Amino acid sequence: MTTSIEDMAATLFEARSNLRQIAPLRETMGLARIEDALAVQESVTGRWLDRGRRLVGRKIGLTAEAVQKQMGVDEPDYGVLWADYAFSDGDTVDMARFMQPRAEAEIAFVMDRGLADPDAAMTDVIRAVAYAVPALEVIDSAIADWNIGLVDTVADNASGGGFVLGKSPRRISDVDLRLCGMIMGRNGAQASLGLGAACLGHPLTAVLWLVRKMAAIGRPVEEGDIILSGSLGPVVPIAAGDEFSVEIQGFEPFHVGFAG
Repeated sequence: MTTSIEDMAATLFEARSNLRQIAPLRETMGLARIEDALAVQESVTGRWLDRGRRLVGRKIGLTAEAVQKQMGVDEPDYGVLWADYAFSDGDTVDMARFMQPRAEAEIAFVMDRGLADPDAAMTDVIRAVAYAVPALEVIDSAIADWNIGLVDTVADNASGGGFVLGKSPRRISDVDLRLCGMIMGRNGAQASLGLGAACLGHPLTAVLWLVRKMAAIGRPVEEGDIILSGSLGPVVPIAAGDEFSVEIQGFEPFHVGFAG
């Protein structure tokens, strides 16, 4: 028997609030439809907003073709970014704020203007982006042992955790966002290699998808929003004491540590 959307949202909200992992919702609460998973995510987001958290943007997930095939989908998913989980180059992040974190290197975009047209064109996106900046996303899951199905990750804010932004903003015309190479290091050793094209063929393609999707559901991308466009390479587990570096061609390298 399927549990109500609000009961599932309450369960996820409590898990995130207490940093306590739970069993997959698809197994314990009958979550099966993407539409219901999105409704759960929306309800959890509303609960956080009611408690004073500040939304600063959106993240895009499932941008790699191989991962989409693994999940049985043909488009990405999305989640929200919170101000209290935003970090900067050189920070040391407390591991106690996460449950089972992993790192992805990607490109973030900051919007100069909002876009509310569900039929927006790529030219609209290009005009609306203020700048691009290198980023590390900390993905995290309330689902125990990362035993996630598509509905679980969608409901759980697309497995969103936190994010780290570098300090080298670039105009998008000054960087080859498709062919730029990425190296993510962990404790001085190479941990992940990637390319801009790994993100839906081009990171701005992911942004266009998000702009259209958010406009269609009545939650349009707004001026000042940060958009994490999706991973450029394999995901890397994070442990206490780890030091990560991110190098993306065309940007300055940045670093972040994790302690706990």
